[in-house]
Amino acid sequence: MATQTPSQRDGPTRRIRFAPSARATPTIRTRGQHVSLFEDVYHKVLGLTWWRFFLYVAAGWLGSNLLFAALYAAVPGCVTNAAGFEDAFYFSVQTLATIGYGAMAPATRYGHTVVVLEALVGTLAVALLAGVTFAKFARPTARVLFSDKIVVTLRDGVPHLVFRLANWRGNMVVEGQLRVFVLLKEKTREGETIRVPTELPLVRDRTALFALTWIPMHRIDGRSPFWGGETAVARLREEGAEIYLAFTGLDETIGQPIHARHRYGPDDIVWNARHADVLTIEPDGTRTLDYAAFHDVEVLGDASALSWNET
Repeated sequence: MATQTPSQRDGPTRRIRFAPSARATPTIRTRGQHVSLFEDVYHKVLGLTWWRFFLYVAAGWLGSNLLFAALYAAVPGCVTNAAGFEDAFYFSVQTLATIGYGAMAPATRYGHTVVVLEALVGTLAVALLAGVTFAKFARPTARVLFSDKIVVTLRDGVPHLVFRLANWRGNMVVEGQLRVFVLLKEKTREGETIRVPTELPLVRDRTALFALTWIPMHRIDGRSPFWGGETAVARLREEGAEIYLAFTGLDETIGQPIHARHRYGPDDIVWNARHADVLTIEPDGTRTLDYAAFHDVEVLGDASALSWNET
């Protein structure tokens, strides 16, 4: 018989939503940079959210048509059958979109000149927007879910720092690799304070196939910055230490590399605890992953029960 997960035993199944990690990187502010409006514009556009991107596109489209409508309306009679600004706006829309119903057409050299200019702008705009939209749409993204908490639990009598990841898409990611490092403060002999990334060795930092969950672990021994339990964490907290996770892998569906990252603080560690079970193997071999309990943690006892004697 399959073992039920905690959320199945408690009643109706809860549901969680996937959201891009808000703790992937700290907030970065800069000063002293002189940046022009169109500097690195391609990178800026790719970094926009979809709703903001389409908002800017709609604003640019509306602004362009209003501008050319004003040019047509400035010289009455340059467009046949156009009476006033409203008709000039509709004619601009038809020209920019290369619709051409035939009811309105340029009638003077000035009208033809503005049409040529608008056609050029429209051609370039369509090409640029199509390219940028495709680049944003086709850009490979990872949907790797990181647990809210890290736990410290015993494995073969030795404390381990345990993380949990899940492949939210449920497809296959091959050659997955995780790197974990702690950003620590160090003071040089000259008295300067620098922040040094210290990589944490993992018991298994690679997984050939990543379709469900992955439980990477760091063995806490005398060389680990977490040796000593809560005393070590208090020191790390005082130093402002941060724990960074960087995942990379090859998405089998799109055939491209993907990457994801997450950031933890010392207060995100739960001592003498374990992640709640979320994986069930049915009698027919089907794997059932209960995301409702993914962030749940089961406390096993007091933190002082962990042994800090090296074996």
